Amino acid sequence: MDMTLTNARIVLDGEVIEGSLHVRDGRIAGIDSGPSTLPGAEDMGGDYVIPGLVELHTDHLENHYAPRPKVRWNPIAAVCAHDAQIAASGITTVFDALRVGLDEDTDITSEDMRRLAEAIEAGVAKDRLRADHFIHLRCEVSAPNCLESFAVFDNDPRVRIASLMDHSPGQRQFASLEAYAIYYKGKMKMSDAEFNAFCERRMAQSAQWSDANRKVVAEKARARGIVLASHDDATNAHVDEAIELGIRVAEFPTTLEAARASKGQGLAVLMGAPNVVRGGSHSGNVSARDLASHGLLDILSSDYIPFSLIQSAFFLGEVVEEIELPQAIAMVSKTPALSAGLEDRGEIAIGKRADLVRVRVEEHIPIVRTVWREGRRVV
Repeated sequence: MDMTLTNARIVLDGEVIEGSLHVRDGRIAGIDSGPSTLPGAEDMGGDYVIPGLVELHTDHLENHYAPRPKVRWNPIAAVCAHDAQIAASGITTVFDALRVGLDEDTDITSEDMRRLAEAIEAGVAKDRLRADHFIHLRCEVSAPNCLESFAVFDNDPRVRIASLMDHSPGQRQFASLEAYAIYYKGKMKMSDAEFNAFCERRMAQSAQWSDANRKVVAEKARARGIVLASHDDATNAHVDEAIELGIRVAEFPTTLEAARASKGQGLAVLMGAPNVVRGGSHSGNVSARDLASHGLLDILSSDYIPFSLIQSAFFLGEVVEEIELPQAIAMVSKTPALSAGLEDRGEIAIGKRADLVRVRVEEHIPIVRTVWREGRRVV
């Protein structure tokens, strides 16, 4: 199928041009300055055309599958609802984060995660989905059942990323016990005594399981060619450990020190788009805007709000003078694609997949008007 988009502000790698874009057989076939006179060219009315966004880490699928405690939705319906929201947010490639290793803040099980994985895979196979879906395994290495849960995904070809995380109190994301108390006491409605016992149990589990599980999961992931990400690194020692394990992406570093060390070691630094929009971390850790201003931010992830990805890309240049729009768009398209080993997408360039988003900005909010995946309209 051929398609021509004209009268568009096209965001390329490093510049924005006013011109036309030609698509043939799902690939970008031509990029021209100025309007097109070809019959059937679609007038973009001066809107932006950007590459389809690439989301490496979103937990949002669980909200559709388990919308209330002990409520489980049909997994196929949950995946389709999630996919619709993802695509309408301009995301054309998504890595759905599924839990490996279950802690006591959830009643989700490994069987639930497997059901969701199978629903994703069936959706891909039967062409039910608007976006291109892969799986990201969020491995809670402090959990006693981490390796057992990881084995549930043996030989699963949709698994392309695994992140290694430890959410026990007193370190990494929750170095502040006060922040940990606010998060977990509010989420689980614990008394002080229950919270103290919970903390002691989680710290004991971390001491017993984290180091060994971290090493085994990393070894298994490397053997399968799965991209490894660290999670919530806070110190130089954490980054050194990440390098030893073969980590390629530093997700959500919690300090400037860790972000600087990660960047210095050649890791791609990923931060949350909600952090950019809100102006800070909900856990009280380093601001993504601060990392951007220091040249230490490479990738943004929507994390728990799908629309925050495109919102942060258009917003970042307004709040960080060192960042211009093409650079911000690369943080949500080209750089995450390359970090995940997907070289066929993520930028508007000849020969790349025609994963495209038409965007109009109104009152500082990007309005997603049309989305194409491989030249086929999906929104």
